Amino acid sequence: MTHDFRHLPSRLALVAVLGLGGLAAPAMAQEQAKDADAQLEDDLHNRQADGTGNIIVSASGLKELDVLAGTSVLEVRDIQRDMVTGQIGDLLTKIPGVSATSFAPGSSRPVLRGQQGERVRVLIDGVGTADVSNTSVDHATTIDPITVERVEVLRGPAVLLYGSQAIGGAVNVIDKRIPTRMPDEAFHIDALAGVDSASNLMTGAASVDVGIGSNLVFHLDGSWRDTGNMDIGGFQLAPELREELLEEAAEKEADGEPDEAEEFREAAGQRGFVPNSDMRSWTVNAGLGLILGQSTFGVALGYYDTNYGVIKRPGLKHEHGGEETGAAAIMPLGAGGEEDEIVRIGLEQFRADFKGDIYLGEGTFERLKLRVGFSDYTHTEFEGDEVGTTFDSTSVEARAELVQNAEGALRGSTGLQYTHRDFFAVGAEAYVPPNLTDQVAIFTLQELGTGPFQLEAAARAEFTKVKAQTLGIENDYDTFSGALGVVYEGIDGIRIGLNGSRAERAPSAEELFSDGPHIATQAFEIGDPDLDTERAWGVEAYARGAIGEGTFNFTVFKQWFDNYIFLEETGAEEDDLPVFQYLQQDADFFGIEADFSYPVVDTGGFRLLTDLRASYIEAELGDGTAVPRIPPLSLLGALEAQTDAFDVRGEVQWFDDQNDVTTFETPTEGFTLVNALVAWRPLADNRNVTVQLAADNIFDVVGRRHASFTKDFVPLIGRNFRASVRLSF
Repeated sequence: MTHDFRHLPSRLALVAVLGLGGLAAPAMAQEQAKDADAQLEDDLHNRQADGTGNIIVSASGLKELDVLAGTSVLEVRDIQRDMVTGQIGDLLTKIPGVSATSFAPGSSRPVLRGQQGERVRVLIDGVGTADVSNTSVDHATTIDPITVERVEVLRGPAVLLYGSQAIGGAVNVIDKRIPTRMPDEAFHIDALAGVDSASNLMTGAASVDVGIGSNLVFHLDGSWRDTGNMDIGGFQLAPELREELLEEAAEKEADGEPDEAEEFREAAGQRGFVPNSDMRSWTVNAGLGLILGQSTFGVALGYYDTNYGVIKRPGLKHEHGGEETGAAAIMPLGAGGEEDEIVRIGLEQFRADFKGDIYLGEGTFERLKLRVGFSDYTHTEFEGDEVGTTFDSTSVEARAELVQNAEGALRGSTGLQYTHRDFFAVGAEAYVPPNLTDQVAIFTLQELGTGPFQLEAAARAEFTKVKAQTLGIENDYDTFSGALGVVYEGIDGIRIGLNGSRAERAPSAEELFSDGPHIATQAFEIGDPDLDTERAWGVEAYARGAIGEGTFNFTVFKQWFDNYIFLEETGAEEDDLPVFQYLQQDADFFGIEADFSYPVVDTGGFRLLTDLRASYIEAELGDGTAVPRIPPLSLLGALEAQTDAFDVRGEVQWFDDQNDVTTFETPTEGFTLVNALVAWRPLADNRNVTVQLAADNIFDVVGRRHASFTKDFVPLIGRNFRASVRLSF
């Protein structure tokens, strides 16, 4: 694909303004202090839970606040262990309450508590990724996990401080693009490389941090990933879809069309791999950080580029662009026919960031935190060698928070946030008209009390304007979200909490204005400009902490939605595509998340840990039908042996059948994945050098995620042997 650098001067001018503003800020103290975010251990083998069993997260304004009942942290060791496809969604699927859209190997976004799309925010150090992955499942998230230092999965009502789009939760990705501490050595290098057998993966990433003088740090990182088609354990198509194609083949045969009949039979018999599932991506980032005592400032530039295949639903017919071709195009999975049409997505993003953390002293407010992100994003859908449709989005998100001094009885933070997005699409299938979204928000999160009982409260007011210029439509929404929680710490090492919340979300431009064919999702999508504000009451109870040497976390939640917005197949066809329409109904969600870890054996030099996890979600619309694409019950059990030099882990992950489906939605069969890995740390004096061998899906089963739009023709990866090495010195 070609790269458009026409806007580079304006981009660099913006970065210069941000950078000079930050570098000109005065130092608030003379002694150097390392940023708390960077002090977490890089290797979980040595990590110990604190006395309460609490996990401290670094999302600005949420640190150490118990409103976050459901919080999980993946660090570098976990990322190396669980990174299979290179997509942020698939990386997180072993965490309770988390699934993935799994649209294709090149595009998979997190699903939290059964929510996806506009109800799950993916953040980079507290501000949005500024891509358009939330608008459609075929749009990749512009994050390569191989360059990530830590991932935080945030659930619970206080996450609404990051926007009403986080009503289901948020994923906060921490990288090192903006340095916040001086390296201990003249320069610091991190690197990770890996290969696998099921997709012929070759991937690598490296970063370097160099100290310049006594208070300036330069950072540079890059990554590269290349895969072939994805191997699978059996037939590509689900049984119902295979039967449908074989019936179509029989009809073609009876009508005297043997060539067409053979194409459908070949599509139904496709097995062993998924055609057009390969991907390639690369990234480069550079940053500069200034450390002035307990204050830090920094800027970063980044570029993300990826090209990946879109797997077509077999048998689907569609005349692209409305051209009179005399016959609709048959799409039988790339079986070799002349009418086959390869669809790929080329995506690129230029990003600039500024971060400031200013120490204000020991008064009422301890810190002022500033965060700005700018993005220029382009997403092109190629139909064969032709450009089909191009989506462009330019956005800015800015955030400022005043953090109160933790020594007082009232602790927390208060801030302002501004978001602007300018979106337009060009092409025969530009199903969303040009639109502008502007949002201003004010938020606060407060914690009161130092005894066994603590009271917590959160509130956010948003003022959103969504405008479709060509349609002459402008919608304004004023929304308010709030949460109130109480925590009891009277039992040693255990915290028990109860949260109540009221959340409101303005409809997105895609939900309001979509009207046309979308080649990548192979659907005709229709929005509704008259959609009302989505509202939800919620209650959440949790208990977490330590029992002896073990840790546990148990959460149960319930949400009652008014005007819940969802995309559902209608059964109609338009332009030979199935019609999906954004609808509204009341809806109820109920869920349970649990995990438990305990050292069965601990002799000091040897530990045998048991790891148990469970997730359950049920969701029903007001008319009694199921909410579409809700993940089924899932369980995970693992044993992990740890020594100074080796870790050996075996795990079983089980997914139940999902038969609670809505109209035109197919059930999903349950499946079980068996995985194993061995990690070796060859250097006694550097535990951050790790060689890992892993085997995923050892029994080569065919698994399908019910949360995926493409589950019936894009199964999960088959038996996969992986090797990787991680270096840090």
